[in-house]
Amino acid sequence: MTATRELRYHVMAGWEQLPAGFTHLDCVGVGVDSRDTVYLLTRDQPRVLVYRPDGTFVRSWGEDLFTPRTHGLTVAPDDSVYCVDEGNHCVYRFSPTGEVLQTIGRPGVAADTGYDGRSLESIRGGPPFNRPTNLAVAPGGDLYLTDGYGNCKVHRFSAAGELLQSWGAPGSGPGQFHLPHGVAVAADGRVLVADRENDRLQFFSPDGAFLGQWTDVQRPTNVALDGAGRVYVAELWWRVGQRSPVHGEITTDRPGRVSIFDPEGRVLARWGGPDRCAPGNFVAPHDLCVDSRGDLYVAEVTHTFAGRAGLAPPDCHTFQKFIRQA
Repeated sequence: MTATRELRYHVMAGWEQLPAGFTHLDCVGVGVDSRDTVYLLTRDQPRVLVYRPDGTFVRSWGEDLFTPRTHGLTVAPDDSVYCVDEGNHCVYRFSPTGEVLQTIGRPGVAADTGYDGRSLESIRGGPPFNRPTNLAVAPGGDLYLTDGYGNCKVHRFSAAGELLQSWGAPGSGPGQFHLPHGVAVAADGRVLVADRENDRLQFFSPDGAFLGQWTDVQRPTNVALDGAGRVYVAELWWRVGQRSPVHGEITTDRPGRVSIFDPEGRVLARWGGPDRCAPGNFVAPHDLCVDSRGDLYVAEVTHTFAGRAGLAPPDCHTFQKFIRQA
């Protein structure tokens, strides 16, 4: 399942003990808290599902709040939970039991960015938010948000929700974005942005100065880091006939995958294959996180990306746990 011997994993079938009557055709976000409690953000039935480390269901919340277009989940160092609601153009901060503590953005109000509702090429850029995607918490408490489907920006906020700065423009040059989809902040304050349609990770200083990029990634949807500085990347499927802004027409099938890098960008592990619904492979990796033991959780937007087009069966996985072996 892995590309090298440094890291090995096996998929743990049957981990999630989903309650009767609950479904998730898409899992858009996943995070773990200081006790390795797992928080899973879903669509179809939009809600947050909470599990113990052994997969036992604890509770759910958010059913009366979220739109059908939930998008990202981040557990902060204080164990509060941020959820990005792309359909409502805002971000909510919750207590671990689901009480709303803070709202950033104006629910239901999209910023004027030029986006015509159909094409990313219509975007000229603007203030927060127009279909935001993900959030990361910096070591000092600042919040970084990717504003991706209807904008082309990274926004930096204070912990109190005050907008401090924004950067980005449409394009494929340094500091430009073609769907900024995911974000993480390293221990040294560097900001990593998953620039999805440009097939790259971009690295920035805390105030948005471009530092460099990694291009050995494929449609990165989100990125996570562990305590050793390893970088985990969820990577989306390129189908034959699609077109990459960077690489042009896709002529060979490139299955969705997960890649793990050391801090210098060397691949430590990489897996995913054409038998997309087989345990351990992927249809549409959308988010991932790592717990204190090094185990990996991967959330997929299986229905949105493949199921509704008849490219994946209804029983194909949308969430998998991988146990670290070495």
